[in-house]
Amino acid sequence: WDFPSCLKTRSLLSVFEEDAGTLTDYTNQLLQSMQRVYGAQSEMGLATEQLSRQLLEYEKQNFALGKGDEEVISTLQQFAKTVGELNTLHSELATQMADRMIFPMIQFREKDLTAHVHSFPLTEHEAAMVKYSRLPKKKENEKVKAELVGEVAYSRRKQHQASMQYYCALNALQYRKRVAMLEPMLGYTQAQINFYKKGIDLVSKKMDSFLGSVSSMTQNIQAQLDSEAEAMRMTQRELLSMEDTVYMPDRDPAPVNRTLIQKAGYLNIRNKTGLVTTAWDRLYFFTQGGNLMCQPRGAVAGGMVLDLDNSSVMAVECEDRRYCFQITSPNGKTSMILQAESKREYEEWICTLNNISRQIYLTDNPEAVAIRLNQTAIQAVTPITSFEKRGEGSPNPDRLASIMQRKHLTSSAPEPEDLIVPGTPIQFDIMLPASEFQDQNRAGGRRTNPFGETDDDCSPESDDSLLQQVFAVRFLGSMAVRSGQTQEVIYEAMRQVLAARAIHNIFRTTESHLMVTSSCLRLIDPQTQVTRIGFQLQEVTQFVAHQENGRLMGFVVEGRDWGEDDEEGEPSFSAFVFESNTEGEKICYTISLGKDIMEAKKDPEALVQLLKNMPLTNEGKFLLLDNETGNTANGGAPDEEESEA
Repeated sequence: WDFPSCLKTRSLLSVFEEDAGTLTDYTNQLLQSMQRVYGAQSEMGLATEQLSRQLLEYEKQNFALGKGDEEVISTLQQFAKTVGELNTLHSELATQMADRMIFPMIQFREKDLTAHVHSFPLTEHEAAMVKYSRLPKKKENEKVKAELVGEVAYSRRKQHQASMQYYCALNALQYRKRVAMLEPMLGYTQAQINFYKKGIDLVSKKMDSFLGSVSSMTQNIQAQLDSEAEAMRMTQRELLSMEDTVYMPDRDPAPVNRTLIQKAGYLNIRNKTGLVTTAWDRLYFFTQGGNLMCQPRGAVAGGMVLDLDNSSVMAVECEDRRYCFQITSPNGKTSMILQAESKREYEEWICTLNNISRQIYLTDNPEAVAIRLNQTAIQAVTPITSFEKRGEGSPNPDRLASIMQRKHLTSSAPEPEDLIVPGTPIQFDIMLPASEFQDQNRAGGRRTNPFGETDDDCSPESDDSLLQQVFAVRFLGSMAVRSGQTQEVIYEAMRQVLAARAIHNIFRTTESHLMVTSSCLRLIDPQTQVTRIGFQLQEVTQFVAHQENGRLMGFVVEGRDWGEDDEEGEPSFSAFVFESNTEGEKICYTISLGKDIMEAKKDPEALVQLLKNMPLTNEGKFLLLDNETGNTANGGAPDEEESEA
């Protein structure tokens, strides 16, 4: 080789080597990109497989609002099947990418770029030249010289062969890199084409009609959604146009519905936080059958708070809060105090709970029963007439006698206005002092001292009667009546008192003790033992228990209206209505027995005969049923309940 050829070869060699280095760097990056595509395709196969399984899981979900999802479930099952078939295609595509794109590139790098493109070795030729250069000039050894010359020649031949192979590899690399660049992409493209062809066959042959029906279904659902959204926007505009009074409490113009048998809403419940401290919590309450339910915040469902069957519901005064009412279980062991948000809610809750307590919900048509009971209560109240008509109907003996004579002649039931003056006020409670109550009703009963002291004739200390029986009763009401000689007037008073309580939503009653002796009737406060009101037994003209509701009883008391010039006074009558814890007939029987004893005292022989016929106690009094009130003499806590009448 001459010098110019050697220099040109070295220049070309450096160019080829630089090109090979650049190709190595590029193929590294290209292989990474191809591996990323392959990884994404493999992940696509795994993802579609998971998607197919997840679509099938929709049917197994226990949706609370899953009604009407049958069509969606069948559609998703079909989609799951299609996605499973697509997953097969994706897995096949990933395999083709690995075989026809990744493998050729890796093979090119390992076989062509790395194995053949390397610098040829120079170590043997250099070592041989070093030995040859050390031959001495004076003492030449022909044998040694010949060996060194042969070694140099052999190393040069070997170096020449290696360089020729190296040059050929560099030249061949220029062609092989073109093939290496095109072959993986050709395999990738063909694999994608095969994937799309199979996908098109799958969709076109099996999915056209299915996708069309799914598209129609989604359009229908979207149309329903748009309609609902438009209706909601209209509602929102209407709400925004309303005045603020609509949202204010106690401004609801709707009337109170007293015929409800179920209700739901927020109430405040009073809870004890200590011995004397309480706290109010606002919770969501609702009725379910005969139970009162409560759903705390964050809870999925509600739990039962109280069984309402035969429970009592009454309005209560509670601290400085309004619209409070109390629910008490039949046995009296469980009670709770609740507060409504408004007066309308307060009245509706009390009416609804009372309807449930009466077990109206167990009837065949509870709504109709509740409406009928409410209409009956409304119709039971006699309408208040004008002052002129009321003046005409004021009680006087002549008109009363004519009424009774007409009743006797015709043998027909008296009209309500013949028994009670229309518009007569009703007293729903007896407030101490009792004398004020008696003056209001114009009854002639014994007046009671506000400090509990009574006249000697009706005091327990001076009472030597042979009869003394105590009954637990609840005073429902009293009113002035026209006659005291017929039981119909008591029935009419019962009807009007109960109807007025239902109309005015008055449910609270106070428990008292009715003491019946052979000389008087006394209504006693069970806590203080103060006599609320008392009557001489001879002033009780009529007494009777209700024919249908045996726990109702009433009596009529005769009094006197004293005029300016009337020394004896005109007779007046007042009817008193009670609800007892036992049969009203027992109270009536006791009153009748007391009257018999009172009459028998006038005739000693009749009294002796009465004593022989009735068993006596050790104290010499008539033996009747045990007192219902337990330890009456010791007193007890006052119990305010709701009347079940």
